[in-house]
Amino acid sequence: MRLTNMAKTITIKDRLEALNWDDLSEALDRDGYALTPGLLRPQECARLVEAYDDNSLFRSQVVMARFGFGRGEYKYFKYPLPEMVSDLRERTYPKLAPIVNRWAAQTRSNSYPEHYEEFLKVCHGAGQDKPTPLLLKYEAGDFNCLHQDLYGAIAFPFQMTFFLSRREVDYSGGEFVLVEQRPRMQSRAVVITAEQGQAVIFPTRYRAVSGTRGIYKTNLRHGVSRLRSGKRFTLGIIFHDAQ
Repeated sequence: MRLTNMAKTITIKDRLEALNWDDLSEALDRDGYALTPGLLRPQECARLVEAYDDNSLFRSQVVMARFGFGRGEYKYFKYPLPEMVSDLRERTYPKLAPIVNRWAAQTRSNSYPEHYEEFLKVCHGAGQDKPTPLLLKYEAGDFNCLHQDLYGAIAFPFQMTFFLSRREVDYSGGEFVLVEQRPRMQSRAVVITAEQGQAVIFPTRYRAVSGTRGIYKTNLRHGVSRLRSGKRFTLGIIFHDAQ
């Protein structure tokens, strides 16, 4: 399955530029996540799903049950990434970096480079040089336990999940779950449903929250509820590399 030629007929840059990033930023501030309009076309989603069986595209496969992660499996792409995956990663980063750095200033945390090439150099300088974009596959009865995608000391504060399958057509159940651990309060869970081609943007580890005593951090974890039927595929875009 060749994905490397797909990007020549896809205007990923134009689609990302057309998004209302002010609205997405507001949603991230308000809700802790943002759901985009459809970014990937049905045929692009289908080709990514087909690519799952082409092992030449991937560096490793993880069967979740072996590690207590849940049930299901996923594969990490290897370098060079398919052009569409690379475009989504490289062209979304500069849209998210200003939001990240605004949160960093509010919480007195480290800032991040404006350009993706500079950020990758930071990752590789820290010994994190393995690509982390991945395809995930779930079948009936599968689920993903709550977790954070941290692969070393360097972690970009946002990541994205693209929904490649058709809800209530290809699968049922399998909702995206985001749980926020709030200081001195009970945890808050959000269940997100999305249509094919949409993406959810969410914090990798924490988000900035405005409280009566100022801005503070709350930790978040994400997962997937149990699939009731069918098969569900997603594309994960993680911006930092792994050790």
